Amino acid sequence: MKAWMALLGGAALAALAAGVAYAHGFGERYDLPIPLNLFVVGAAATVAASFVVISLFARGGSGRVSYPRHNLLDAPIVGPLLSSRALLGGVRVLSAGVFLLVVAAGLVGVNRPLENLSPTFVWVIFWVGMGYVSSLVGNVWTAVNPWKAIFEWGERLFGGSGGPMFRYPRGWDAWPAAALFFVFVWLENVYTGAAKPFNLSILILLYSLVTWGGMLAFGKHEWLRRGEFFSVLFGFFARFSPVEARVMGGRTCRACSSSCEPYGDGCVDCLECFETAGRDGAVRQVNLRPYAVGLTLPGRLSVSGAAFVILMLASVTFDGLSETRLWRGAQNALYSTASSTGMDPLGVIDTLGLAAAPLAFLGVYLAFAWMIRRLSGEEAGVLEIARAFALSLIPIAIAYNLAHFIGYLAAQGQFIIPLASDPFGFGWDLLGTAGYKIDLDVIGAQAVWYISVGAIVLGHVASVYAAHVVSLGRPVSRASALRGQYPMLGLMVVYTASSLWIIAQPIVSQ
Repeated sequence: MKAWMALLGGAALAALAAGVAYAHGFGERYDLPIPLNLFVVGAAATVAASFVVISLFARGGSGRVSYPRHNLLDAPIVGPLLSSRALLGGVRVLSAGVFLLVVAAGLVGVNRPLENLSPTFVWVIFWVGMGYVSSLVGNVWTAVNPWKAIFEWGERLFGGSGGPMFRYPRGWDAWPAAALFFVFVWLENVYTGAAKPFNLSILILLYSLVTWGGMLAFGKHEWLRRGEFFSVLFGFFARFSPVEARVMGGRTCRACSSSCEPYGDGCVDCLECFETAGRDGAVRQVNLRPYAVGLTLPGRLSVSGAAFVILMLASVTFDGLSETRLWRGAQNALYSTASSTGMDPLGVIDTLGLAAAPLAFLGVYLAFAWMIRRLSGEEAGVLEIARAFALSLIPIAIAYNLAHFIGYLAAQGQFIIPLASDPFGFGWDLLGTAGYKIDLDVIGAQAVWYISVGAIVLGHVASVYAAHVVSLGRPVSRASALRGQYPMLGLMVVYTASSLWIIAQPIVSQ
């Protein structure tokens, strides 16, 4: 107990060193009304206090989690819209059309990032925007995924729906998705050529070949569950969202692989079950539910799934850390050594940092899982406990993602307005918006700061809630489960403090 309290205190004190904040995503300096250390202490205290409240009122169990939900398919107007095949078909055609336009713009348009649709759409609208939508609205990616739509059209055209060519290797699990996600994060954070429209289109085509090849070889749904990392990523984000897809009754779940987790009153968020529902009396539901309850549903997260969650959290944290003076100091210190490799020194340093981040996060998380095991008296191993609580980290990743990108999306996202009229950079004005003037002050530094603070605090409170409910479903007494949550609370408090410290640091410009 004293050891982890000392670790908590040391990390919190280190996070209190800064006193001036700069809004992330802006070069504008913002003087806080109170010192940064008071913000950090207040946020950490709020997260700690939430633990007390949650421990008094939260309930959970080993069987099923009960929560209020309302089936949107029963609503008079919304239900017919969600059930409309014409609407779904139109959305998929639009998604595929935008996908082809983005690729074409990169291949034949001007190779200047600010004048070409491709970089702004991929890195701002899609990458940042879809993460927000998946987390705060629901997993719309299952409906708009252009790779899935184009593959299914190809199946109908060529009659290739006879089943997969190979059985998916059990040992692979979701490791292909994790590996592809790491490559994507490296492209975003390290590879400077990813901003070039032509390079970006080539990368999209390469990923398309991998995705369609995986679907053809192992089956569409199998690859979407384990290999197509956008589906895996947005699926994890959507567990926090207030919308779920549920299949009630029938024996649909028996047709799925072991990754489909049937619960006592239906199968939740399984795309294959939802698409094949209607057989054996199965009924679809699209339910509204409270935020974050999707993280508490019983089920086993695989080792690769837990590793994917750790990678999510580590990558977005590294993205923020890499824009601080602290990381610039590390680059300066290692520059001479990295230069001896004959490669781009900053690229080498950033690659090593990006690779080290998830390993460091994994080490810290496993250490806290070991403390949970010791304090709760669980017989399960450290790895099993780490898997059990991994989903509770997702709200932290969502919150930091929101805090990190909110200013970037608000300012840079406006470029999509003129680019929609001139996607290739040829001087067109198809929609009459080519002359739109970008307002970089659309959201002020003060607003960005307070949104960031609010998101980080609420995200960590949601994580405390999810971890607490999961702990109550573990095979220990309530008192032991509560005692075992002290290390998890410590982890949340430490990460609250460190997240605010990173967000508050000045942006480092070249």
